[in-house]
Amino acid sequence: MLNALLLYCRAGFEKECAGEIHEQAGALEVAGYLKAEPNSGFVVFTPYDPASVAALYSRLRFSELIFARQLIFVLPLLNGLSPTDRITPLLTAARSLAEGYSQIFLETADTNAAKALSVFVRKFAGPFEHAARHAGLIGDTGNRSAPRLHLFFFDSTAAYVGLSKPGNSSPWLMGIPRLKLLRSAPSRSALKLEEAFLTFLGDEPENLRPGMSAVDLGAAPGGWSWQLARRSIRVTAVDNGPMDKELLDSGLVEHLRADGFRYRPGKPVDWLVCDMVEQPARIAALVARWLAEGDCRHAIFNLKLPMKKRFDEAKRCRKIIEEILNAAKVPCRLGFKQLYHDREEITGYLTRAIA
Repeated sequence: MLNALLLYCRAGFEKECAGEIHEQAGALEVAGYLKAEPNSGFVVFTPYDPASVAALYSRLRFSELIFARQLIFVLPLLNGLSPTDRITPLLTAARSLAEGYSQIFLETADTNAAKALSVFVRKFAGPFEHAARHAGLIGDTGNRSAPRLHLFFFDSTAAYVGLSKPGNSSPWLMGIPRLKLLRSAPSRSALKLEEAFLTFLGDEPENLRPGMSAVDLGAAPGGWSWQLARRSIRVTAVDNGPMDKELLDSGLVEHLRADGFRYRPGKPVDWLVCDMVEQPARIAALVARWLAEGDCRHAIFNLKLPMKKRFDEAKRCRKIIEEILNAAKVPCRLGFKQLYHDREEITGYLTRAIA
C-alpha cells in the first residue's frame, strides 16, 4: 500500500519544500511527519493515517507546489536489495501498485553526493526495463494515461518504489528538462525562459505565436529576448546595459535604454518578461500592475528570494499580486515554480483568465 509522498527539490531547498507540502496537506486535512535532510535534494511526507495517501493522490495538485520538481506516491523504503537479484523484489513492488505503466524512471537525488550512484542506475536501467516489458508492466508504446513507475535509489541496495500521475507531475526524468543551449544564445539565462515556457505552457503553447509582441524588462545581454525572437515575436528590450549585437541585427528586437520600473509600452503587448535583479515584492507589484492596467496579457518573471524565509516571501509576493489584481477587478491565473535552471529564485507565470 502507498504510504508516503516523495518530492524532489533543489538541494538546499528541502526546508521550503517540506514547509509547503506540510501546508498543502494540512489544507486537505491530512496530518503527517516529514523527512527533510539538508542538501539531500528530496523530501518525504508520511501521513499518520496511510489511508490518507489516497486523498492526496486524488486532490493534491503538483502545479500548486512551488519548490517540488516531482511528486511521487511511494511504498515504504525497500531495503536490503541483493546485488545478485535486485530486479525481482522491485518488479514485485511495482506490480503491487499498478497493472501497467506508461513510462519507467530510474532516478537518484540531484546532488553531488549522488553522482557516483547515477552510474549504477544508468547501468541497471536497461536490464530492469527489459524485465518490466517481459513482465507486461509496459508495452512497446505504453499507455500514456497509465501512471509512471519511479524507482528512486538511495544506494545500490535501497530504493523507493512509487508512481506519479501524468498531468499531475513532471514529465521529465528526475523532474529535469534536458535543454541544450544553442551557440547563438546571448547568455545561459535563455534556458530559464525556455524551461518556463515548457513548464507553464506545455509543448504547443497557444499563447506563444509568431507575430506577437513582447517587452523584456532587464533584458541585457538578451537571453530572454532571444528566446522570444527565435519564435518570431517582436521584442522591446528595456535595459541600460548593452545588448547582444547579433540579436539586435535580427530586426525583431528593439533596444531601449530606460528604467524598467518606469517604462510602459505605447500600446498593450502580448507578453511581459522580467528577470531584473530587485527585491521580489517590488517585482511582484510591478508585474501585477502591468496586468491590472492592461499593458500586457501574459507575463513570466523571476523573483530573487532572500536567504531566509524564502517560502514566506513567495507567499507574500502571491498576496501582493492577488491584492492588486482583485482591486482592479482583473481575473488572472497565477503560478510559481522553482525551475531547474533557477538558483536562489522562483519563476512566476501570470495570465489574464478567460471571462
